[in-house]
Amino acid sequence: MTAATRTHAVARLSPDEFRDSVQGLAGLLVDTVDGNASVGFLAPFGHDEAVAWWTARQPAVDDGSLAVWAARGPGGIVGTFSLVRSPKPNGRHRAELVKLMVRRDARGQGLGRALLAAAEEAAARAGATLLLLDTETGSPAEHLYRAAGWTRYGVVPDYAGDPAGTLRDCSFYFKRLTPTRAAAAAVGRGHRPEEAGGVEDGA
Repeated sequence: MTAATRTHAVARLSPDEFRDSVQGLAGLLVDTVDGNASVGFLAPFGHDEAVAWWTARQPAVDDGSLAVWAARGPGGIVGTFSLVRSPKPNGRHRAELVKLMVRRDARGQGLGRALLAAAEEAAARAGATLLLLDTETGSPAEHLYRAAGWTRYGVVPDYAGDPAGTLRDCSFYFKRLTPTRAAAAAVGRGHRPEEAGGVEDGA
């Protein structure tokens, strides 16, 4: 399924679509790091490095353990988020939201909020009742999550470096979700949440 904002279409990428989108995703990742966002990389961070990082995610996309969405505008991919399901049998009720990013020239249009809402909806469709994430303390992203009703359950000082290498605190958040009726029924029958039509169907 595909969600839409006023100017962008947000859709889950199939394995083939993901492979074809690596260049665009790499450009978005480089822009995010250039904007000094703490997303796991140090500057200087080039396009080839970003391509290699996304390409290394392909096996996880292929087997469904990683689901990647992209927001496209007239100029290509301007936003993304990913969902990771726990591989542990006792953790099938939870998912992690990772790499929610919006290009700097596409911000201020509500796209970040739209991506977050799409992530929550997709996780609920997959039967998840608990969604987790972490973000740099005091960052614009943290303000977004707080405004969307997420609960901060802890802060770890000097958790990770920003692109310049300066250590920053990290805030950890959770949000409880209500799974869709179909997803809940499938999980109750012992099926994996993905089989309920959630993450596999998109947002």
